Formats: sequence, structure tokens, C-alpha cells
Amino acid sequence: MHWIALQWLVEPGADDVAMPTPEALGWWALRYSPHVTWLDEGLMLEVSACERLWGGRAQLMRQLLHENPVAGALLRGAQGATSLEALARLRLFVRGEKRPAELPAGLPLHTLSAAREHLDLLARMGCQTWGEVAALPRGGLARRFGAGLRNALDIAWQLRPDSHAWLSLPDVFEQKLELPALAESAGELMWSANRLLSALQIWLRMRQRGVRAFELQWTLDLRRVNGVDLPRTEQVVVRTAQPVQDMAHLRRLLSEKLALTTLGAPASWIRLRSLETDPLAGASASFLPEDNRKGDKLHEMVERLSARLGPQQVLVPATRADHRPEQAQDWQPALRGGSFTAIAPSKMQDAAVSAPGRKPRGAAALPDRQPDALYPGWLLREPVLLAMEGERPCYHGPLRKLVGPQRVEAGWWSHGGQEDGEGGHLAVRDYYIAESPEAGLVWIYRERSAASFATGEVRWYLQGLYA
Repeated sequence: MHWIALQWLVEPGADDVAMPTPEALGWWALRYSPHVTWLDEGLMLEVSACERLWGGRAQLMRQLLHENPVAGALLRGAQGATSLEALARLRLFVRGEKRPAELPAGLPLHTLSAAREHLDLLARMGCQTWGEVAALPRGGLARRFGAGLRNALDIAWQLRPDSHAWLSLPDVFEQKLELPALAESAGELMWSANRLLSALQIWLRMRQRGVRAFELQWTLDLRRVNGVDLPRTEQVVVRTAQPVQDMAHLRRLLSEKLALTTLGAPASWIRLRSLETDPLAGASASFLPEDNRKGDKLHEMVERLSARLGPQQVLVPATRADHRPEQAQDWQPALRGGSFTAIAPSKMQDAAVSAPGRKPRGAAALPDRQPDALYPGWLLREPVLLAMEGERPCYHGPLRKLVGPQRVEAGWWSHGGQEDGEGGHLAVRDYYIAESPEAGLVWIYRERSAASFATGEVRWYLQGLYA
């Protein structure tokens, strides 16, 4: 057997290092060996069956140190024939002491966990190393110091199996953490939440999945405030448009959510749980410079703005089954019911941010419901009544009809010409593409109501412009 012991050291004063939980660091090590466990302060990997897959012991150790999952923390490692020997050599390395020539007999006693509570008594007996203690009579050593010390020495000399409870990767991510101090505001939860987010990223990478929704829950330290009973826990849910592993984006979204949250009482514990995850395919790279754009992705910006301003202030266009042009499109929140609205990537470019209580100005291009229809690229908010010159409508001069008519009859389900449930009025129109002497191509229509034909009053309207 061959063991590797790892330990992360954070420099004094480095308070911004988001150290993942010990369990998450164990998940990271499962990438290199299926036999991973924690032994005191060291993360232990048994690699005898898999080291050749990594090119040997030296190459595997270089790989572990190179792919340190904790940015800002120093990773130290040592190797040994048993877990106790590897951990003892790691402790010597951290303290800057030299490795003895004979292993494991020459290892000092302070590196053996089972001997730490007996160091003073063993020193008075003249025992300073593992080998000197192992040379004592077995029966007397077990009666004097207990069976634990004797068993540890047997494991070190490979006389007893070096067995441990191995770590495994859970199917669902869920971890909790006690806060270092009571959090009075939601923003104070972020520092500890960063540790859990780092653990979530490790879990997602090992599962080769991306998160679409996760929940941060905190436990309130009080049960009653000002005579009002409080719930035991409170929580916020963060959702994304696509499966992601990028913790920087998730931290921004969670920070925006917490900035709008007020704690009912001080919090003492937090828990992070994954709600929805999807398999994550590998990203495709490109040699073309225009495909390697820097900055946030568009859907990430929409998610962040929705979390900051509110779902009703970030809108995207949606088509409606209506032949009336002014009713063929609607604006709806990009995040609806806590989930992202399914939109084609090209439609994401039409996302708009509106002021509270107002719709975005203008409209996008009309959907192509008829293959031979030539719809304008821009619709007016409301049709404009055109002046007449005899029987010819005018817009910056008399208009010359080029294409048409395209007949539209819709809204017949409305009652008595009143607005129906979908909005708008009965529409009986003939649409034309016309040319203006100064404005270029325009989209106009003529009303075909029975009253207009009976009175001979024909009204023309401008509804769209062509680029």
C-alpha cells in the first residue's frame, strides 16, 4: 500500500480565503483515488491501485499540488507506506524538521497521534521514537498505555490492516455551517456562504453537472420577537437560466438576493442545498477571435438585473397568437415564477429594462406568420391617423401604394367593439406597403368597417416603418 497525506495551510491575515468544508475537499480528492479519508488534520489518499494511471507517484503528487482547489491556501503533501507514516512525515514537513533515515522506527513520538497523551511518561522512560516504543514488551505496553498505542504501532509496521471509512460523493449537495458569530443582517451571511459555494463547485465538478437552482437557508437564533412568533428558518432561492459551475456568477446572484432580504432575527447556522442540477457538457473553444469575447454572458446579466431590480422590471418579448399587429407581441418578465423563461438566444438580444409600472418603448419585429408577408422592422406604439389629399393618404407627402392589400380580420370575439380580454378592438383592415417622398417605405392600413363604407369616410393609419 502507498499513502499520500495532504494539508492546507492559510497564511496569517488571509481572511478572504474561502476554505471549502473538509467533506468537500475529500470530494475533490476522489478524482484521484477512490480511497479517501480524513485522519486528524490530514486528508489521506490510498493510491497503490491507481498511481500508475497518473504516471507514477511523483507525477501524481505534482498533479495534486498543481490542481490545488483552494485559491490563496498553501497545499502541503507527504507520502508513506501507511497512513500513519504519511501523516507523520507531513507533520515533520509542516514543522520544517528533517525526515529520519529509518522509517517508521526513526519517526519522533510527537508525530504519532496515539502517543500524544503519553509523551511525558514515555520521555521519562527514555522513549523518543516510534521504534523505541515498539521495542517495549507488548503486554506491558498495552496494560500501561492502552490498546490504542499498540494497535497504532502494529499498523505502522503493517502487522494490522490499515482500514478506514472511505468518503463517497452524495447524490444531492446539502451542507450546513455554523456561523462564527450571530449574523444581524443578510449581508453578513455571505462570508460563510462563500465556503459552502466553494464546496458546491467541487461537488458539481465531480458530478459533471451544472446547478440551475439552489437554496440558502439560515436558522434564526430567536423564536419570538416583539410578541410575534418567528419561523425556525428563513431562506432565499437562486435560479439560473442555464446550468453553471461558475461560482463568481452564483456569488453575485446570491449577494443581490441577500441585499434585498431582511432577517427576522439574528442567524446562527446556514445551510446550502442544491434544488435543480443538469448534466453539463464541455465548453467548445474557438480559434476565431470574435468568438472569444470577454465579459459577462447576456443571460447572466439578465439574471443579475432581475435579482437586483425585481423580476417585473426586466422584460423579454413574447409572441401571441393574434393577427392584429399591435397584439401580436407582449412583454413578460425574464424570470417568471422563480424560473427562467425559455427564450431563443436571438430573442435574448431584445430583453429590456423598464421603469417601475411601465412597458418598454417600441416593439420588435413582427413574427412571420405568412411566408409572403413583408412586415416592417419597427411598429409605432399607436397607429397615427393620416391626413388625406383627395383619396390619397399623406405622410411627408402623398403616399404611393406599392404592395397590398393584405387583409386582416381579427378581434371578432370582442363584444360590440369593446376591448376583449386580450386587449385591443375589432380589426378589419387592408394593409399596404407604401412609399413616402421623404420618409421612404412605410406600412399603412385602411379601415374597412361597415360604418366607414356607409358614410364614405375612409380613414388611413400609419403603423410601421421600414429601415
